[in-house]
Amino acid sequence: MPSQPDIQQSLATALRDRLAIIADRELFARDPADHLHRLRTVSEQILALQGQLPPPVDPQLAHFLERQSYDKALAFLEAC
Repeated sequence: MPSQPDIQQSLATALRDRLAIIADRELFARDPADHLHRLRTVSEQILALQGQLPPPVDPQLAHFLERQSYDKALAFLEAC
């Protein structure tokens, strides 16, 4: 099983990927279905990684993830 720092690093990467997909207006304009597919895929990855975080999960991070405040979750992870 990956360690908490590895999972947190993977989670931060997935959160960054999600932001990049959202910002990719060219892909959205060219192929909205692929854009949505990529967004769904990375969102599922985020949920899976969230479920792999070993307890105790910092309450603030847990709150951000549960509320899907992914910008705040990423800022939290980057500050660690």
